[in-house]
Amino acid sequence: MSNAFPPDSVGLVSPQRRAFHGPLELDSGATLEHYELVFETYGELNAARDNAVLICHALSGDHHAAGYHQPGQRPGWWDNLIGPGKPLDTRRFFVVSPNNLGGCAGSTGPLSINPATAQVYGPDFPFVTVRDWVQTQARLADTLGIECWAAVVGGSLGGMQALQWAVDFPHRVRHALVIAAAAKLTTQNIAFNEVARHAIRSDANFHGGRYYEHGVVPAHGLMLARMLGHITYLSDDVLMARFGRELRDGKLNFGFDVEFEIESYLRHQGESFAKRFDANTYLLMTKSLDYFDPAAKVPEHDLRKALAGASARFLVVSFSSDWRFAPARSREIVVALLDADRDVSYVEIESEQGHDSFLLEVPLYHRVLRTYFQQMPITADPV
Repeated sequence: MSNAFPPDSVGLVSPQRRAFHGPLELDSGATLEHYELVFETYGELNAARDNAVLICHALSGDHHAAGYHQPGQRPGWWDNLIGPGKPLDTRRFFVVSPNNLGGCAGSTGPLSINPATAQVYGPDFPFVTVRDWVQTQARLADTLGIECWAAVVGGSLGGMQALQWAVDFPHRVRHALVIAAAAKLTTQNIAFNEVARHAIRSDANFHGGRYYEHGVVPAHGLMLARMLGHITYLSDDVLMARFGRELRDGKLNFGFDVEFEIESYLRHQGESFAKRFDANTYLLMTKSLDYFDPAAKVPEHDLRKALAGASARFLVVSFSSDWRFAPARSREIVVALLDADRDVSYVEIESEQGHDSFLLEVPLYHRVLRTYFQQMPITADPV
């Protein structure tokens, strides 16, 4: 490994691409005849092909979970978790991290060309659900020769995918790690998502989702959506500790420009996000969150019955200060699994970092994951 990278890093990584031909029938009723997925892999698949771990990303995530695309750049979004000697040890496991269908980081989505029109899909890209993503991930596993995942792991929207995997493909996942997630969104969460979508769709540059054709992006609306979301990902305690009521100029200016440090921080987060993320993708991803409910087609929407067919062992993790996906939501999953007589472990981690805790190097959180992965049996380490 080059000295340009830390010794516990997977180092320089390159995205891979797979093209899939043949109809993919989506929950919405639409059909994609062709699509592509971009993904990254870390570590080596062993001879028994039983050491593969699937990483599922959250709303604004992508395939770049670990390592570096270039020296000096920021590492992947879960780099503190994945790598040699880290909790998900790539000396032992083969890690696969795809960008979801409908994303804006290379997989087929609103930025892709619609073969029916030879134009960018834009708002014509079909709605996608967590179940659709799991179907595409199963096809990706087939191309990689992976019949069964040692584990499917995800936080937030990624945790929902791990749960859906255990329901839809019970014999293709041995462990499901559901972190900072929920079996379905609360009404309040759906409301937050609608406000964010309205901010984007109300932007004068949105043009009904066809902003590409006008050479503009609805940056202001996307910035507002991200600012709103970012507030909900952090706890009040961490915001107070980090920013308090500090003033940028040390005094009140009696105006509507930035005065408080928290205002400056949120604007920076929003502006940065608007430069890297596609607005149509953001709309799709928030709808995927809203629609998620693995018990929706079960009589009486009984989550216990929905999970009864799962054969995976579960690790459910929540964080004390997470009010967007509160520990109570994780406990609902745990109770349903226990009622269904499934194998489940649960831990609530004390953390002041709010929902974003699942992305951070919280000591007890990493100890729990390290221990869980170390105890996960595989036939042999990669040669």
